[in-house]
Amino acid sequence: MSQITTKDRSDSPIESGATKSRSRTAVDRFLTTGALVVLFTIFSITANNFFTLRSVLSLILQTSTVTLMGIGVTFIIITGGIDLSIGSVIALTGTIAVMAADANIPIWLSMVLGLATGVVCGAVNGLLVTRLKLPPFIATLGMMMVVRGLVLTITNANSRPAPEAFGTLGNGSVFSYGQKFPGIAFPVIIMIAAAFIFHFILRWMRIGRYTYAVGSNEEAARLSGINVNRVKIITYVIGGFLSALSGIILASRMVTSQPNGGIGYELNAIAAAVIGGTSLMGGSGTVAGTVIGSFIMGVLTVGLTMQGANYFMQQIVIGVVVIGAVAFDQLRSGR
Repeated sequence: MSQITTKDRSDSPIESGATKSRSRTAVDRFLTTGALVVLFTIFSITANNFFTLRSVLSLILQTSTVTLMGIGVTFIIITGGIDLSIGSVIALTGTIAVMAADANIPIWLSMVLGLATGVVCGAVNGLLVTRLKLPPFIATLGMMMVVRGLVLTITNANSRPAPEAFGTLGNGSVFSYGQKFPGIAFPVIIMIAAAFIFHFILRWMRIGRYTYAVGSNEEAARLSGINVNRVKIITYVIGGFLSALSGIILASRMVTSQPNGGIGYELNAIAAAVIGGTSLMGGSGTVAGTVIGSFIMGVLTVGLTMQGANYFMQQIVIGVVVIGAVAFDQLRSGR
Protein backbone atom coordinates (compact mmCIF):
# COMPACT_ATOMS: atom_id res chain seq x y z
CA MET A 1 0.00 0.00 0.00
CA SER A 2 2.86 2.36 0.75
CA GLN A 3 4.04 2.03 -2.82
CA ILE A 4 0.64 2.93 -4.12
CA THR A 5 0.28 5.97 -1.92
CA THR A 6 3.73 7.28 -2.68
CA LYS A 7 3.44 7.07 -6.45
CA ASP A 8 3.43 10.29 -8.35
CA ARG A 9 -0.07 11.47 -9.23
CA SER A 10 0.75 11.32 -12.93
CA ASP A 11 1.16 7.54 -12.55
CA SER A 12 -2.29 7.02 -11.02
CA PRO A 13 -4.86 5.08 -13.06
CA ILE A 14 -7.03 8.20 -13.21
CA GLU A 15 -4.35 10.23 -14.95
CA SER A 16 -2.87 7.37 -16.95
CA GLY A 17 -6.30 6.44 -18.32
CA ALA A 18 -6.99 9.96 -19.52
CA THR A 19 -3.42 10.36 -20.77
CA LYS A 20 -3.62 7.11 -22.72
CA SER A 21 -6.73 8.32 -24.53
CA ARG A 22 -5.33 11.79 -25.19
CA SER A 23 -2.16 10.32 -26.66
CA ARG A 24 -4.25 8.55 -29.30
CA THR A 25 -6.60 11.46 -29.93
CA ALA A 26 -4.39 13.39 -32.36
CA VAL A 27 -3.83 10.43 -34.68
CA ASP A 28 -7.47 9.31 -34.50
CA ARG A 29 -8.75 12.82 -35.16
CA PHE A 30 -6.42 13.29 -38.12
CA LEU A 31 -7.43 9.97 -39.70
CA THR A 32 -11.18 10.33 -39.17
CA THR A 33 -11.29 13.97 -40.18
CA GLY A 34 -9.21 13.18 -43.26
CA ALA A 35 -11.54 10.33 -44.18
CA LEU A 36 -14.58 12.60 -43.77
CA VAL A 37 -13.05 15.31 -45.98
CA VAL A 38 -12.09 12.76 -48.65
CA LEU A 39 -15.57 11.20 -48.71
CA PHE A 40 -17.28 14.58 -48.81
CA THR A 41 -15.05 15.67 -51.69
CA ILE A 42 -15.63 12.48 -53.66
CA PHE A 43 -19.42 12.66 -53.37
CA SER A 44 -19.42 16.39 -54.10
CA ILE A 45 -17.77 15.58 -57.43
CA THR A 46 -19.60 12.36 -58.32
CA ALA A 47 -23.11 12.88 -56.92
CA ASN A 48 -25.41 15.52 -58.38
CA ASN A 49 -26.73 18.10 -55.89
CA PHE A 50 -24.70 16.63 -53.01
CA PHE A 51 -22.76 19.81 -52.37
CA THR A 52 -25.67 22.22 -51.98
CA LEU A 53 -26.76 24.16 -48.92
CA ARG A 54 -30.08 22.34 -48.65
CA SER A 55 -28.46 18.90 -49.04
CA VAL A 56 -25.78 19.67 -46.44
CA LEU A 57 -28.36 20.91 -43.92
CA SER A 58 -30.46 17.81 -44.57
CA LEU A 59 -27.40 15.62 -44.03
CA ILE A 60 -26.65 17.29 -40.70
CA LEU A 61 -30.28 16.89 -39.60
CA GLN A 62 -30.33 13.20 -40.51
CA THR A 63 -27.07 12.64 -38.65
CA SER A 64 -28.11 14.48 -35.48
CA THR A 65 -29.87 11.58 -33.77
CA VAL A 66 -27.12 9.08 -34.63
CA THR A 67 -24.63 11.52 -33.12
CA LEU A 68 -26.63 11.79 -29.89
CA MET A 69 -26.87 8.01 -29.57
CA GLY A 70 -23.20 7.65 -30.43
CA ILE A 71 -22.12 10.10 -27.74
CA GLY A 72 -24.06 8.15 -25.14
CA VAL A 73 -22.63 4.78 -26.10
CA THR A 74 -19.12 6.28 -26.26
CA PHE A 75 -19.15 6.77 -22.49
CA ILE A 76 -20.26 3.16 -22.02
CA ILE A 77 -17.70 1.68 -24.41
CA ILE A 78 -14.87 3.63 -22.81
CA THR A 79 -15.59 1.80 -19.53
CA GLY A 80 -15.40 -1.51 -21.39
CA GLY A 81 -19.17 -1.98 -21.68
CA ILE A 82 -21.72 -2.06 -24.49
CA ASP A 83 -25.39 -1.13 -24.87
CA LEU A 84 -27.63 -3.11 -27.21
CA SER A 85 -30.89 -1.68 -25.84
CA ILE A 86 -30.59 1.73 -27.51
CA GLY A 87 -33.11 1.06 -30.30
CA SER A 88 -35.72 -0.31 -27.92
CA VAL A 89 -35.25 2.59 -25.52
CA ILE A 90 -35.76 4.99 -28.42
CA ALA A 91 -39.07 3.32 -29.28
CA LEU A 92 -40.27 3.28 -25.65
CA THR A 93 -39.31 6.83 -24.73
CA GLY A 94 -40.79 8.36 -27.88
CA THR A 95 -43.99 6.39 -27.31
CA ILE A 96 -44.22 7.41 -23.64
CA ALA A 97 -43.79 11.07 -24.60
CA VAL A 98 -46.49 10.85 -27.29
CA MET A 99 -48.91 9.00 -25.01
CA ALA A 100 -48.39 11.60 -22.28
CA ALA A 101 -48.99 14.44 -24.75
CA ASP A 102 -52.17 12.71 -25.96
CA ALA A 103 -53.34 12.60 -22.34
CA ASN A 104 -53.29 16.42 -22.34
CA ILE A 105 -50.09 16.62 -20.32
CA PRO A 106 -48.12 19.73 -21.37
CA ILE A 107 -45.77 19.00 -24.25
CA TRP A 108 -42.63 19.94 -22.30
CA LEU A 109 -43.64 17.73 -19.39
CA SER A 110 -44.46 14.79 -21.67
CA MET A 111 -40.95 15.05 -23.12
CA VAL A 112 -39.48 15.19 -19.62
CA LEU A 113 -41.35 11.97 -18.83
CA GLY A 114 -39.80 10.40 -21.92
CA LEU A 115 -36.34 11.51 -20.83
CA ALA A 116 -36.95 10.15 -17.32
CA THR A 117 -37.95 6.80 -18.84
CA GLY A 118 -34.64 6.66 -20.69
CA VAL A 119 -32.73 7.47 -17.50
CA VAL A 120 -34.52 4.64 -15.69
CA CYS A 121 -33.69 2.20 -18.50
CA GLY A 122 -30.05 3.26 -18.36
CA ALA A 123 -29.96 2.88 -14.59
CA VAL A 124 -31.42 -0.62 -14.85
CA ASN A 125 -28.75 -1.55 -17.38
CA GLY A 126 -26.09 -0.24 -15.04
CA LEU A 127 -27.49 -2.14 -12.06
CA LEU A 128 -27.66 -5.37 -14.04
CA VAL A 129 -24.00 -4.98 -14.96
CA THR A 130 -22.73 -3.85 -11.56
CA ARG A 131 -24.99 -5.53 -9.00
CA LEU A 132 -25.87 -8.78 -10.72
CA LYS A 133 -22.45 -8.92 -12.40
CA LEU A 134 -23.97 -9.76 -15.77
CA PRO A 135 -21.80 -9.29 -18.85
CA PRO A 136 -22.84 -5.99 -20.51
CA PHE A 137 -23.66 -7.81 -23.75
CA ILE A 138 -26.11 -10.15 -22.01
CA ALA A 139 -27.60 -7.50 -19.69
CA THR A 140 -28.35 -5.02 -22.46
CA LEU A 141 -29.46 -7.74 -24.88
CA GLY A 142 -32.03 -8.82 -22.31
CA MET A 143 -33.09 -5.21 -21.77
CA MET A 144 -33.42 -4.77 -25.52
CA MET A 145 -36.00 -7.56 -25.63
CA VAL A 146 -37.78 -6.56 -22.41
CA VAL A 147 -38.15 -2.91 -23.41
CA ARG A 148 -39.22 -3.78 -26.94
CA GLY A 149 -41.82 -6.20 -25.60
CA LEU A 150 -43.04 -3.56 -23.15
CA VAL A 151 -43.58 -0.86 -25.75
CA LEU A 152 -45.32 -3.29 -28.12
CA THR A 153 -47.56 -4.46 -25.29
CA ILE A 154 -48.70 -1.03 -24.11
CA THR A 155 -49.40 0.09 -27.69
CA ASN A 156 -50.58 -3.23 -29.12
CA ALA A 157 -47.89 -2.56 -31.76
CA ASN A 158 -49.91 0.36 -33.13
CA SER A 159 -48.61 3.87 -33.77
CA ARG A 160 -50.36 6.82 -32.18
CA PRO A 161 -50.56 10.33 -33.62
CA ALA A 162 -49.20 13.13 -31.45
CA PRO A 163 -50.64 16.63 -31.02
CA GLU A 164 -49.48 19.05 -33.69
CA ALA A 165 -47.47 21.07 -31.16
CA PHE A 166 -45.44 17.94 -30.36
CA GLY A 167 -43.81 18.23 -33.79
CA THR A 168 -42.21 21.61 -33.12
CA LEU A 169 -39.04 20.16 -31.57
CA GLY A 170 -38.32 17.84 -34.48
CA ASN A 171 -39.45 20.04 -37.36
CA GLY A 172 -38.89 23.60 -36.17
CA SER A 173 -35.87 25.73 -37.03
CA VAL A 174 -34.26 29.09 -36.39
CA PHE A 175 -32.77 31.70 -38.74
CA SER A 176 -35.07 30.62 -41.57
CA TYR A 177 -35.28 32.91 -44.60
CA GLY A 178 -37.82 31.15 -46.78
CA GLN A 179 -36.45 29.52 -49.91
CA LYS A 180 -33.04 31.17 -49.56
CA PHE A 181 -32.14 29.51 -46.29
CA PRO A 182 -34.32 26.82 -44.65
CA GLY A 183 -32.83 27.54 -41.24
CA ILE A 184 -31.00 25.49 -38.64
CA ALA A 185 -33.23 22.72 -37.31
CA PHE A 186 -33.78 22.35 -33.56
CA PRO A 187 -32.35 18.78 -33.53
CA VAL A 188 -29.11 20.14 -35.00
CA ILE A 189 -28.88 22.77 -32.27
CA ILE A 190 -29.52 20.07 -29.64
CA MET A 191 -26.80 17.89 -31.19
CA ILE A 192 -24.26 20.73 -31.13
CA ALA A 193 -25.11 21.61 -27.54
CA ALA A 194 -24.92 17.97 -26.41
CA ALA A 195 -21.57 17.49 -28.16
CA PHE A 196 -20.03 20.47 -26.35
CA ILE A 197 -21.55 19.56 -22.97
CA PHE A 198 -20.51 15.93 -22.99
CA HIS A 199 -17.11 16.72 -24.46
CA PHE A 200 -16.57 19.01 -21.48
CA ILE A 201 -17.77 16.30 -19.08
CA LEU A 202 -15.53 13.63 -20.57
CA ARG A 203 -12.50 15.86 -21.03
CA TRP A 204 -12.49 18.09 -17.99
CA MET A 205 -14.75 16.73 -15.23
CA ARG A 206 -13.85 14.14 -12.62
CA ILE A 207 -16.42 11.63 -13.87
CA GLY A 208 -14.73 11.81 -17.28
CA ARG A 209 -11.31 10.99 -15.83
CA TYR A 210 -12.86 8.18 -13.81
CA THR A 211 -14.52 6.82 -16.96
CA TYR A 212 -11.15 6.52 -18.70
CA ALA A 213 -9.56 5.04 -15.58
CA VAL A 214 -12.20 2.31 -15.26
CA GLY A 215 -11.86 1.38 -18.92
CA SER A 216 -8.06 1.38 -18.82
CA ASN A 217 -7.66 -0.78 -15.71
CA GLU A 218 -10.73 -1.49 -13.62
CA GLU A 219 -8.90 -3.16 -10.75
CA ALA A 220 -6.32 -0.38 -10.48
CA ALA A 221 -9.12 2.19 -10.51
CA ARG A 222 -10.86 0.36 -7.68
CA LEU A 223 -7.65 0.17 -5.62
CA SER A 224 -7.12 3.90 -6.09
CA GLY A 225 -10.46 4.60 -4.44
CA ILE A 226 -12.74 5.04 -7.45
CA ASN A 227 -16.28 3.72 -7.02
CA VAL A 228 -16.20 1.64 -10.20
CA ASN A 229 -19.84 0.53 -9.97
CA ARG A 230 -21.05 4.11 -9.60
CA VAL A 231 -19.03 5.22 -12.62
CA LYS A 232 -20.48 2.43 -14.75
CA ILE A 233 -24.04 3.20 -13.66
CA ILE A 234 -23.55 6.88 -14.50
CA THR A 235 -22.29 6.04 -17.99
CA TYR A 236 -25.32 3.82 -18.64
CA VAL A 237 -27.61 6.58 -17.35
CA ILE A 238 -25.94 9.01 -19.78
CA GLY A 239 -26.50 6.50 -22.57
CA GLY A 240 -30.15 6.05 -21.59
CA PHE A 241 -30.71 9.81 -21.40
CA LEU A 242 -29.27 10.47 -24.86
CA SER A 243 -31.15 7.51 -26.33
CA ALA A 244 -34.36 8.95 -24.89
CA LEU A 245 -33.52 12.37 -26.32
CA SER A 246 -33.04 10.75 -29.74
CA GLY A 247 -36.33 8.88 -29.37
CA ILE A 248 -38.26 12.04 -28.54
CA ILE A 249 -36.70 13.93 -31.44
CA LEU A 250 -37.56 11.13 -33.87
CA ALA A 251 -41.13 10.91 -32.56
CA SER A 252 -41.41 14.69 -32.87
CA ARG A 253 -40.15 14.62 -36.45
CA MET A 254 -42.76 11.98 -37.35
CA VAL A 255 -45.42 13.57 -35.09
CA THR A 256 -46.37 10.05 -34.10
CA SER A 257 -45.16 7.26 -31.86
CA GLN A 258 -43.17 4.43 -33.42
CA PRO A 259 -43.32 1.30 -31.22
CA ASN A 260 -41.69 -0.69 -34.02
CA GLY A 261 -39.08 2.00 -34.66
CA GLY A 262 -35.46 2.13 -33.62
CA ILE A 263 -34.63 -1.42 -34.71
CA GLY A 264 -30.89 -1.67 -35.36
CA TYR A 265 -30.19 1.89 -34.19
CA GLU A 266 -27.86 0.59 -31.51
CA LEU A 267 -25.60 -0.76 -34.25
CA ASN A 268 -25.47 2.65 -35.93
CA ALA A 269 -24.55 4.30 -32.62
CA ILE A 270 -21.82 1.75 -31.88
CA ALA A 271 -20.52 2.03 -35.44
CA ALA A 272 -20.29 5.83 -35.15
CA ALA A 273 -18.29 5.52 -31.94
CA VAL A 274 -15.97 2.85 -33.33
CA ILE A 275 -15.36 4.67 -36.61
CA GLY A 276 -14.58 7.76 -34.55
CA GLY A 277 -11.77 5.99 -32.72
CA THR A 278 -13.46 4.63 -29.59
CA SER A 279 -11.78 1.35 -28.70
CA LEU A 280 -14.03 -1.63 -27.99
CA MET A 281 -11.33 -2.73 -25.54
CA GLY A 282 -12.18 0.28 -23.38
CA GLY A 283 -10.12 3.15 -22.03
CA SER A 284 -10.04 5.22 -25.22
CA GLY A 285 -12.46 7.42 -27.10
CA THR A 286 -13.64 11.00 -27.52
CA VAL A 287 -16.93 12.78 -28.15
CA ALA A 288 -15.40 14.71 -31.04
CA GLY A 289 -14.28 11.46 -32.67
CA THR A 290 -17.78 10.01 -32.36
CA VAL A 291 -19.28 13.13 -33.94
CA ILE A 292 -16.91 12.75 -36.89
CA GLY A 293 -17.67 9.02 -37.08
CA SER A 294 -21.41 9.66 -37.24
CA PHE A 295 -20.89 12.17 -40.05
CA ILE A 296 -18.77 9.68 -41.97
CA MET A 297 -21.73 7.29 -41.82
CA GLY A 298 -24.11 10.08 -42.79
CA VAL A 299 -22.01 11.15 -45.78
CA LEU A 300 -21.74 7.54 -46.94
CA THR A 301 -25.49 6.98 -46.64
CA VAL A 302 -26.56 10.19 -48.36
CA GLY A 303 -23.81 10.08 -50.98
CA LEU A 304 -24.50 6.47 -51.95
CA THR A 305 -28.23 7.18 -52.10
CA MET A 306 -27.67 10.09 -54.48
CA GLN A 307 -25.50 7.83 -56.63
CA GLY A 308 -28.35 5.34 -56.88
CA ALA A 309 -27.02 2.67 -54.51
CA ASN A 310 -29.79 0.78 -52.75
CA TYR A 311 -30.10 0.25 -49.00
CA PHE A 312 -28.44 -3.16 -49.10
CA MET A 313 -25.34 -1.80 -50.80
CA GLN A 314 -25.17 1.00 -48.23
CA GLN A 315 -25.18 -1.58 -45.44
CA ILE A 316 -22.34 -3.47 -47.11
CA VAL A 317 -20.19 -0.35 -47.43
CA ILE A 318 -20.82 0.83 -43.85
CA GLY A 319 -20.17 -2.70 -42.57
CA VAL A 320 -16.82 -2.80 -44.36
CA VAL A 321 -15.91 0.58 -42.86
CA VAL A 322 -16.76 -0.64 -39.34
CA ILE A 323 -14.72 -3.81 -39.80
CA GLY A 324 -11.80 -1.75 -41.05
CA ALA A 325 -12.02 0.63 -38.08
CA VAL A 326 -12.07 -2.21 -35.55
CA ALA A 327 -9.26 -4.07 -37.33
CA PHE A 328 -7.14 -0.93 -37.30
CA ASP A 329 -7.79 -0.48 -33.57
CA GLN A 330 -6.83 -4.11 -32.88
CA LEU A 331 -3.62 -3.87 -34.87
CA ARG A 332 -2.65 -0.65 -33.15
CA SER A 333 -3.39 -2.13 -29.72
CA GLY A 334 -1.33 -5.19 -30.60
CA ARG A 335 1.68 -3.04 -31.39
